[in-house]
Amino acid sequence: MRPEPFFSGPGIDRADQVRVDPLRLAELTGAEARQLIWRDGLPAVGEDGRLEWQPASATDLFLGIQDGQPRFSATEQPHANARAAFDTIGALAEDEAPLFAAALSLAWWHSRHLFCANCGASTEIERGGWSRRCTECSAQHFPRVDPVVIMLAEHDGRLLLGRQPQYPPGRYSALAGFLEPGESIEAAVARELHEEAGIRVTDVAYVASQPWPFPSSLMIGCYARAVGDELTIDRTELDDARWFTREEVAAALKGDPDAAFQPPPRFAIARTLLDHWLAA
Repeated sequence: MRPEPFFSGPGIDRADQVRVDPLRLAELTGAEARQLIWRDGLPAVGEDGRLEWQPASATDLFLGIQDGQPRFSATEQPHANARAAFDTIGALAEDEAPLFAAALSLAWWHSRHLFCANCGASTEIERGGWSRRCTECSAQHFPRVDPVVIMLAEHDGRLLLGRQPQYPPGRYSALAGFLEPGESIEAAVARELHEEAGIRVTDVAYVASQPWPFPSSLMIGCYARAVGDELTIDRTELDDARWFTREEVAAALKGDPDAAFQPPPRFAIARTLLDHWLAA
């Protein structure tokens, strides 16, 4: 079975057929409807790790149906800084994470698409918040997802990990980068590894994907096999990059205080990739 990273999974019944039916949507805004509570630009999470809800009064965004109840959200101004949100994410129950990600990404998209990219006129919400329509040229705009490759390269039983300048002290993680137009996943993995670390790779293989709602990425997790182990590090992208043995990775994931590095947090797909590689 493929690993299921944090933020993945089915989450809520998104009830797509309801979005296109304004009368049905209006019927669902009654007494049983619940509205997502927001706090500090993020969906609110209680001490039990569950999302917090209240009786619905602002129903711009239809999130779906959960436990037989229609779930909505207001159009909030969201928090786009993943690092500032880590405490909230760390307390979030895994089965609530897909809905958290959907609500946050959707709110962020609305906040950036108040005007039409085609003619510049204002846009308005339709389809329960899952599209916007221009008030002048009638162009439709839909929430976008930006694909990002994130990968582990292996050479003779060792893994390549890097650290970015903004990481906490000692943390190393998988390398990553956005796909470019006209580029396949495999080509993007090979390009990013060569650009950032100077290595050539073969045998690129998909492992798992993760929605990352800061603001709306799809992380595409992959493995690759390095042809050699000599590194040429792009210091504009990375502070450092190193090869780590299986024993060093195991110690880091166990939380050994003397480990060679600090791993990424549990909710990052890089952690999923490390766990999966170690278990293979």
